[in-house]
Amino acid sequence: MATRQIFITMLLLTLVAATTGCNFIYKIDIQQGTMLDQDMVNDLKPGMTKRQVALVLGTPAIASPFHQDRWDYIQTYERRGEQITRKVLSLAFENNRLVKIEGDYMPEESELADSSASE
Repeated sequence: MATRQIFITMLLLTLVAATTGCNFIYKIDIQQGTMLDQDMVNDLKPGMTKRQVALVLGTPAIASPFHQDRWDYIQTYERRGEQITRKVLSLAFENNRLVKIEGDYMPEESELADSSASE
């Protein structure tokens, strides 16, 4: 009888471990793309060259050979059990000078924000 009781106890423990085992797996948060913050975007000024922008923000995630006057910075973040968040920053250049900012990040108190709003 004691052997049967030990067997049932072990079986129950195995079942409990098997059904709750998924909670023991550690899932890491996943960050991809260029990490931007508001201070970096606030440092952007109209008329900056592509090189100056790259020094502030880093190289863009997407720089198309077909649209050389547009740079796109994309960031995705996936936290355990939550929806993936995605932020995009698009920069437009004319004659190698920054003229427009669009996307989820907007510079605070910038001439670019004023000129984009008036267009």
